[in-house]
Amino acid sequence: MKVGDALPERVVESVDPEKMKIAAALLRDPNMIHLDPAVTEKLGMGSRVVNQGPLNLGYIHTLLEQYGRVVASRFRFHGTVFAGDRVVAGGRVTAVDGDLVDCEVWLDVTGGARAVSGTVRIRRAR
Repeated sequence: MKVGDALPERVVESVDPEKMKIAAALLRDPNMIHLDPAVTEKLGMGSRVVNQGPLNLGYIHTLLEQYGRVVASRFRFHGTVFAGDRVVAGGRVTAVDGDLVDCEVWLDVTGGARAVSGTVRIRRAR
């Protein structure tokens, strides 16, 4: 890996609302925007449920796992990911220092906006 290298994209063709239900239970997240489309519609957000932030970060972490262990990260949430959205996680190497690699990373909604951006430091597997 060298500075400027693009990480291969990780594509999720359709965010699964059933996985949101499982995540809501595991996270003990009772917010109905993750479970009931009638709630999101009532809030003016359309008729699809909203994906949880930790699941969105998981798409990025899955992209990174092939390179080693993430030892530091910082993320910013910009937009909402809804059930059925196609999302693409990507990244670019910004610095390399021995077995430590810094990357700029993101999650984009196809046909929409950037949902998440951030930076990570990876300790490369030996």
